[in-house]
Amino acid sequence: MTPRIAVLIPCYNEAEAISSVVRDFAAALPEASIYVYDNNSSDATREQARQAGAIVRSETFQGKGNVVRRMFADVEAEVYVLVDGDGTYDAPSARRMVDLLLEESLDMVNGARVPVASSAFRPGHLFGNRLLTGTVAVIFGDRLKDMLSGYRVMSRRFIKSFPALASGFETETELTVHALELRLPIAEVQTPYRDRPSGSQSKLRTFRDGWRILRTIFFLVKEERPLQFFSTVALALAIASIVLGWPLVVEFIQTGLVPRLPTAVLATGLMLLAAVSFVAAMILDTVTVGRRELKRLHYLSLQGPTFGERRRSP
Repeated sequence: MTPRIAVLIPCYNEAEAISSVVRDFAAALPEASIYVYDNNSSDATREQARQAGAIVRSETFQGKGNVVRRMFADVEAEVYVLVDGDGTYDAPSARRMVDLLLEESLDMVNGARVPVASSAFRPGHLFGNRLLTGTVAVIFGDRLKDMLSGYRVMSRRFIKSFPALASGFETETELTVHALELRLPIAEVQTPYRDRPSGSQSKLRTFRDGWRILRTIFFLVKEERPLQFFSTVALALAIASIVLGWPLVVEFIQTGLVPRLPTAVLATGLMLLAAVSFVAAMILDTVTVGRRELKRLHYLSLQGPTFGERRRSP
């Protein structure tokens, strides 16, 4: 059985690069259907993609995350290749990534970027990528070296069990955390990463999008690790309460007086908040475990990538 392969290319004002991207992936994966989803481009992206042979569709909600959510919902296939339309990713690597996913029955193969030119990775982007990837590795597990890569090959059960809540460039963070939280079989291969073609401009803004990604990580920690998150908050509140209240307790023991009543009220309030935060941590952790079990059951209800085994059978 030959698996259906879909190449998904989200685009916004990529007229300079999209034609070559479509042609390169058509050559690398001739059996694949190539979809270009235009996100309100003001240039000739749609026309160029259509002339190159892609299936062109539109998403009016602005932002890469919105486009990815629409693509994952609309397109039916067994293997999905997600790649940016800026011409920076290496199309010939797609075959190796697809074969690895099928042969090893994986759910995601991440394309870790290896710059072939010094200008491919701006210093701010490189530093931010390492910082954010390291943060996710510490919290959720160190299984990927390039969390923010826009080049991934994924199975159908991964795509159809992925909630896709992000609206912008933080969608790569969501994809990574989804795989790490469910402990899915994943791999990472190095792929060449080139500079953009002449006339093409990056839509990524180092500080704005870096802040949005960091905020997404914070949100995901709160949602997926509530015990650790709210226990840390409880500990911080308890320490603040003890620091403020301990001198008052000592003075009360010695003199029987409470000279700074507002400070005493504040210390008591902080300790009460610490207790509430710890109780919330226990309750939310139970809820999160149940929600994770439901996501796992939905994931298991979908067909996995077993085509490699079928091809090897006589």
